[in-house]
Amino acid sequence: MTARDAHSESAARPESGEPATPTSDRHVPVLLDRCVSLLEPAVEAARKAGRTPVLVDCTLGMGGHSEEMLRRFDDAHLIGLDRDEQALELAGERLAAYRERTDLVHAVYDEIDDVVADLGFGGVDGVLFDLGVSSLQLDERERGFAYSFDAPLDMRMDTSRGPTAADLVNTLDENELVRIIRTWGEERFAGRIAAAIVRARTETPFSMTGQLVEAIKDVVPAAAGRTAGHPAKRTFQALRIAVNEELDVLERAIPAALGSTTLGGRVVVMSYHSLEDKITKKYFQKVCASSAPVGFPVELEEHKARFRNLVKGTDKPTEQEIEENPRAASAKLRAVERIMKD
Repeated sequence: MTARDAHSESAARPESGEPATPTSDRHVPVLLDRCVSLLEPAVEAARKAGRTPVLVDCTLGMGGHSEEMLRRFDDAHLIGLDRDEQALELAGERLAAYRERTDLVHAVYDEIDDVVADLGFGGVDGVLFDLGVSSLQLDERERGFAYSFDAPLDMRMDTSRGPTAADLVNTLDENELVRIIRTWGEERFAGRIAAAIVRARTETPFSMTGQLVEAIKDVVPAAAGRTAGHPAKRTFQALRIAVNEELDVLERAIPAALGSTTLGGRVVVMSYHSLEDKITKKYFQKVCASSAPVGFPVELEEHKARFRNLVKGTDKPTEQEIEENPRAASAKLRAVERIMKD
């Protein structure tokens, strides 16, 4: 974990030397108003308690949600976390006007409790997670997240460390590839795909996304692609999750975020596939339920729920939001509020 001021004087520029598209125009935040509105009562609770409201954007990305929080809550202090140094740079430029009220930190979001403590805060009032791959990562071809164009097979959110997707497909044994693709991609043709990868790499090791796409397309029936989308979609999802250890990190991050909240604090999570949502739901249900034994005649204080659920089921984007931002289509939002101290 490296805490640093990531505000930058210059935006990223394309290789042509032409000015880059402004960050605010490159990124349409998902469920923006709903997320910020859910955090507003937590900000009010901090104000009533005489505290400066502290908000954490655990997935800073290009700063769209953070910018709106800082704009709407003019007394709030924002901590922005991201493992992607390029995202931190771009978000830093976008949020430059709020420099005095922000700390942008190069960290993975399961480090939230350490970051908050290192910055000297006793707790936080609101936490936002916008999970999965960001628009920046999808749009930057050289990052290798997308199957729609050829690029180096990387998929690391933090390009400064860790194995790439190419490292995994070239070194893991067939059984482990099957497990990853089946478990994290929910891909029913995982066995065929893993076998194809192993066969292909004996002739030419994988280095580009296009090689992997072709190996997958050769063994996934065309009919499956017509009903389930691009044949490489699920495998790319699985490899991305494996490279970045996303689900393992999330298993640690949700409890850490819940534990960091003050009384009246809120945690809001947007997920984009069922595996993320299942983890979020599991921890939210646990803290919103009584721990008293079944049939116990009196619910003792230590057994009472520490949080309450703020959303019935999950909130989803409207048709208009999906039309404006197609990547929002699969988003599911959950939120809870702390009602008792531990």
